[in-house]
Amino acid sequence: MIKKFRIFAALALVATGTLILAPLQILSMKTGLWPETFILKIWHRLIARALGLRIHVKGELSTKRPLLVVSNHISWTDIMVLGSMVDVKFIARADMEGWPLIGMLSKLQRTVFIERERKRTSGEQASEIAGRMAKGDAMVLFAEGSTGDGNLVLPFKSTLFGAASMAIAEGATEQVFIQPVAIVYTRLHGVPLGRRHRPIAAWIGDEDLMPHLKVLLAEGALDVEVHFGEPIAFAKGSNRKETARLMEARVREMAQAALADPRPSR
Repeated sequence: MIKKFRIFAALALVATGTLILAPLQILSMKTGLWPETFILKIWHRLIARALGLRIHVKGELSTKRPLLVVSNHISWTDIMVLGSMVDVKFIARADMEGWPLIGMLSKLQRTVFIERERKRTSGEQASEIAGRMAKGDAMVLFAEGSTGDGNLVLPFKSTLFGAASMAIAEGATEQVFIQPVAIVYTRLHGVPLGRRHRPIAAWIGDEDLMPHLKVLLAEGALDVEVHFGEPIAFAKGSNRKETARLMEARVREMAQAALADPRPSR
């Protein structure tokens, strides 16, 4: 009964907030009355609160621009976690565009939707990402190309690091800064999540969204750590694959540190 009430209350909070904030975000996008991420950060925080996410941050988003933020990926909730804290825009897989609520939220923050399997469109997508970075948007790339179970960082795919190369080749900038970020779900109700239970937070592969949403809403009180690493400069002559491997190593190091010594719940 308590879990059912929690789900109902959380959904009511999100629905009410969305009815208020969505028109304000549309107004912001059309008029520029506020920065586009101002309303979105409130919206993300609302959803994070409804889910019971308790966010712990180490480090900070780089102020250097153009900026490509490279992160591991565990769940659709990663977007709420990052979006609630910092002014960023996202690079997401194409099918997310049609998801209820998440798709609408993504469109309202000008997410770049990519089709990883269609090589014909990869150049256009990289060009759009490059253009957005050149205009000052900090773009978030979930570089594994899929979601993991939270225990391991999957190999990073180097393809979309090509957006950094393209921004330089097109003359939009002389260099792009690339910053590693690790997202780690560490505790449930204050108790450390072990290897066996950490996948509770994970949304993997073709798993349906609604069952996973209900689990998170029913449980609540999930701690997540976000670790920001030091950015590196990617310039003409930099190797895309080597950069992808370096970012993968740094994200894995930060993730393992968070898993080994999770911060106390609050």
